[in-house]
Amino acid sequence: MILLWRIWFYIISLLTIIIAFPFLVFIISQEKWYPAFFWIAHYWAVTILFLMGLIPEITTEEEIKRGESYVFCPNHTSMIDIMLMLSVTTSPFVFLGKQELARIPVFGYIYKRTCILVDRDSSKSKNKAFLAAQKRLRNGLSICIFPEGKVPDDENTVLDEFHNGAFRLSTDFGIPIVPIIFYDCKKRFSYTFFKGGPGKLRVKIHTFLYPTGELSDRNKLKQKTFDTMYNELTNDLKK
Repeated sequence: MILLWRIWFYIISLLTIIIAFPFLVFIISQEKWYPAFFWIAHYWAVTILFLMGLIPEITTEEEIKRGESYVFCPNHTSMIDIMLMLSVTTSPFVFLGKQELARIPVFGYIYKRTCILVDRDSSKSKNKAFLAAQKRLRNGLSICIFPEGKVPDDENTVLDEFHNGAFRLSTDFGIPIVPIIFYDCKKRFSYTFFKGGPGKLRVKIHTFLYPTGELSDRNKLKQKTFDTMYNELTNDLKK
């Protein structure tokens, strides 16, 4: 049953993208139309999760406001993290993600036209991505960065080391970091193929961390964000 459930995920995900592809190509042809694309992506993610029997349950410590810019920082454990993040908020944001995903047929074309791609092993690529993120922030959008940069290699790792990009954007632009916890993605849709199943996907939007005072120091902001997320995840494991 898990195998069939997994196959169902790939079928509905790919089929919906293929059906909408001609319209999506038109929408993403102009950068100024990105908010319209975001709304489509939001409802696509909500629909896919519903059809998979994956039900987001969101706890909010501070409200995300439409029209304001943020740096969203969720932890990364599963391929459904992207869909869950898209479903969490209706405030348009742009993903900063790894460029390898642009090689996936059909999806890759949309991905590279709507996300900021980065090769984390290339300083030139990281600088280019940072400039692209700056442009989106100036246009009133938010940025979503998985600060770990990848899913941890060790499945027992609660939270991997953070990269600097999210915290550089936050301190340079004076916009808040929004720590977001995904508790159940690994359990529900692990990279181990025969694990998982339908159920709740708990999400917690933490109190925002503003780059002021002591946290105006990039490294201290990064450490504070890491500690906030790590403590929340480890405490949840003890329950």
